Amino acid sequence: MSLFRSNSLLRRLIDRAEDLRFYQARLFSQQQESRIEDAGPLACRLASRSVIRFRGLDTAKFLQGLLTNNVRSLANVGDGIEGNRSSSSYFPTLNVPLHSPPPIYAALLTPQGRFLYDFFLYRQPQAEQMLNRAGTGPGPSEPEEAFTLLADVDGSILDEILACLKRYKLRSKVDIENASEEFSCWQRFGGALSEKKAIQEPEAAAVGFGCGVDEPSVSSARTTDLGWQWYRDPRLECLGFRGIFPSNAIPPLVEADKEADEHHYLLWRIKKGVAEGSIEIPKGEAIPLEYNLEGLNAIAFDKGCYVGQELIARTHHRGVIRKRLLPLLFTDEGGKDICQGVSPSSEIVDSVTNKKVGIVNIALGCRGMGLLKLEEALKQPSTLVIKERTNVRVRALKPEWWPMEWTQMHERENIVA
Repeated sequence: MSLFRSNSLLRRLIDRAEDLRFYQARLFSQQQESRIEDAGPLACRLASRSVIRFRGLDTAKFLQGLLTNNVRSLANVGDGIEGNRSSSSYFPTLNVPLHSPPPIYAALLTPQGRFLYDFFLYRQPQAEQMLNRAGTGPGPSEPEEAFTLLADVDGSILDEILACLKRYKLRSKVDIENASEEFSCWQRFGGALSEKKAIQEPEAAAVGFGCGVDEPSVSSARTTDLGWQWYRDPRLECLGFRGIFPSNAIPPLVEADKEADEHHYLLWRIKKGVAEGSIEIPKGEAIPLEYNLEGLNAIAFDKGCYVGQELIARTHHRGVIRKRLLPLLFTDEGGKDICQGVSPSSEIVDSVTNKKVGIVNIALGCRGMGLLKLEEALKQPSTLVIKERTNVRVRALKPEWWPMEWTQMHERENIVA
């Protein structure tokens, strides 16, 4: 009898857990979605991301030959500054901005030009580019160190990324190591940070750098090395700020922001139509231009050769991209949001012709992203549904940040039709 009661209790607990998960998903989709647009700055630690450190004389050359973006911009930014370390203008002060290279976003492709991994690359601040722990002057001078970059990468496949990079290393003078225990990746986002303003926000200023030091920021990082900062997200201004910080420290102003869950940031990206990582951008299959990487500043078309460049250059110069990643909204026949039941890999079809239009890459509540044929996706009124679930309507939404030329041809065709 005791065993029977235990099993019965266990079943009730499992049922309640399932009900709770359903309720939380529905609550998140219906309430948090509206709040996140009106909320002030939010911040979250990106548990889905990890940090790799590149260090050595050939670091910039090694990555320049692999990645889609111009890595040399990080290596050359200090020309004229680092060459004159005795210059008083080089040392940080409370009111004089210090030249700090912004991060770059890039991708590693297969030799056939398919997406493999994405990278946010940061140049690690040097000791003399920071204030000392007392905040009274520049940090201690150190012996000349090898050039170092930190990379924010997809944490779910970290070992695979490290193994891939080391296969390409050959005799290059560069050390590649997992630095995830030392550093964490963070994102600041929200409606208040998405407005386009030519500003130097106090929140984005570094702790220990020039541009004025924010006292709450200093106090929140007093127990760590000073000098780490937030940067504008290198992809889009509407995504907010991004940064790598020591794992034993809380980044500036995160306490005031009341640290949010990473799902809030995921929803923010989904609504903007920005995929991230090798799950949302299918590894070994995705064509980078179809996933809008050129619009996310991940591709430099004027740089030299890199792995997979031929397909990218050919597709770009042809100028015709017939499929793109789009934000999606799932509704019922009455236009009411549907917060459950749509899963990744679901096919999207035209309810009139029954032809496949695309596929759902990721879904969170009533929102998602999918790779769709633009000609059918942009037709109005929308006739898209989930295959074999015609009660689930799909609305494809064109992001505000998209360049006009991406959709002009398809919109003209729809007007003529």
